[in-house]
Amino acid sequence: MNPASRIYVAGHRGLVGSAILRNLQAKGHINFVLRTHAELDLENQAAVRAFFETERPAYVFLAAAKVGGIHANSTYPADFIYNNLLIEVNVIHAAHLCGAKKLLFLGSSCIYPRHAPQPMKEEHLLSGELEPTNEPYAVAKIAGIKLCQSYNRQYGTDFISVMPTNLYGINDNYHPVDSHVLPALIRRFHNAKTRMEANANSPFGKGGQGGFPPDNSVAPDGSWVQAWGTGTPRREFLYADDCADACVFLMQTYSGNDFVNIGTGEDITIRELTEMVALTVGYQGEIVWDHTKPDGTPRKLLDVSRLHALGWRHRHSLHEGLMASYQDFLRQQPQVPLEVNSP
Repeated sequence: MNPASRIYVAGHRGLVGSAILRNLQAKGHINFVLRTHAELDLENQAAVRAFFETERPAYVFLAAAKVGGIHANSTYPADFIYNNLLIEVNVIHAAHLCGAKKLLFLGSSCIYPRHAPQPMKEEHLLSGELEPTNEPYAVAKIAGIKLCQSYNRQYGTDFISVMPTNLYGINDNYHPVDSHVLPALIRRFHNAKTRMEANANSPFGKGGQGGFPPDNSVAPDGSWVQAWGTGTPRREFLYADDCADACVFLMQTYSGNDFVNIGTGEDITIRELTEMVALTVGYQGEIVWDHTKPDGTPRKLLDVSRLHALGWRHRHSLHEGLMASYQDFLRQQPQVPLEVNSP
């Protein structure tokens, strides 16, 4: 892949896709083929085929997907499996038919069994039952891996798959209901901080809503923020720009039917993460833990020894990534909605 290579980044406006585009541009690549969802519906087989036949990208980063947090996965299971299967099948098949030199498919660490050994190695795939709350999404992502492997075996393509851990960063989704845990915490603590400041400056005293919409996870005056469970589960988080750098690195250096985990190899408790986000946002109120709410899987950590052996390691600390993420959140104001209707 040289600077003049024709590159298609599917999902270039999303969290990972935009990071991949920034990374490639910083490395001197100039020949991009980009389409927004309005310009190209990746669920439309005929449209995708026509696009590939016309543009003939040599390298494809398949970062487009329907994603969401536990609430969205539980509420729209049919959408998550159907939409993602369509995107994967259409893009991977068209890339093959039109002679793409290489394709990189981005999966998700949710492909691993619910009770997989920790840290999770690539060979743990399909060794046990999936987590029920995101099973449809996980099945779709597993299908993407198998599509790449099957096309490689039958047609001799060079299609690789990567499995990133929990991602966060610039262009993240801060939706009140459908966001993942880290952007949800950023939004929630910013909401509480804003309420606290508004009530402190109000001539009517503290305790009112201060003109803010209802939010039962944040005190009306911002004095406390509710968090779910005990805070003891451990999770791994990777800054999206680091994930993008790993993807570009693997596109340039790796070929094979075995997929590769992308992560830090380090985890943190949800309590520690929550306190770090509060500190980053500058929130000085109380964090209240609702022990009646579920904790989820006790630990989810990727084994990244394969990636390290290939010569790549992450660069950004969690503290650095959180600072950049909060600045990005502030840049999105007032587009980012602050209200949350349920904790």
